[in-house]
Amino acid sequence: MFSIGLTGGIGSGKSTVADLFAARGVTLVDADLIAHQMTAPGGVAMPLIASEFGDAFVAPNGALDRAKMRELVFSDDTAKARLEAIVHPLIRAETERQRNAAGGAYHIVVVPLLVESGDWKARVSRVLVVDCPVETQIARVIKRNAFTREQVLATIAKQATREARIAAADDIVTNDETSTLASLDQQVKTLHERYLELASL
Repeated sequence: MFSIGLTGGIGSGKSTVADLFAARGVTLVDADLIAHQMTAPGGVAMPLIASEFGDAFVAPNGALDRAKMRELVFSDDTAKARLEAIVHPLIRAETERQRNAAGGAYHIVVVPLLVESGDWKARVSRVLVVDCPVETQIARVIKRNAFTREQVLATIAKQATREARIAAADDIVTNDETSTLASLDQQVKTLHERYLELASL
């Protein structure tokens, strides 16, 4: 089962790159999307989260109160570990289910924290990193999420460094401030052809 682990820091453009692969018929397994579904109203993780953290972390609609949880885990590493102990096994199981069901010559697993999570590199055939300078990340996230610079820097500080991601990469898509959708598409086209070739070996 030939597979690509796609990762990159916040604001790097992972979703855009993933969508360009999907447009070529590649199956995407998105760990972030799975996590959101599990913490949405009626999500399988919600009873466990409510039991562990209390109803104060459940929004009125039954979903995870993301802002409140984000604030807690950024200030308390033990809370982060408790949350991860609940959601990570669930995400892993659903990710594997979707990977096993994936058709096509190869599939892509989108994992924002692939480098940080330890064993992902051993679970995929190749690691593809979407790379851009830190200042570009900051500008994009401020524009997209209306975060303050300090909030973006706090998020970046919790992620692997740019250098660590590049060191873990088998392939890199450059998505800096000069990149266009056309230039990204050309990089994806080249990689897609390469992956089809490798998957057939």
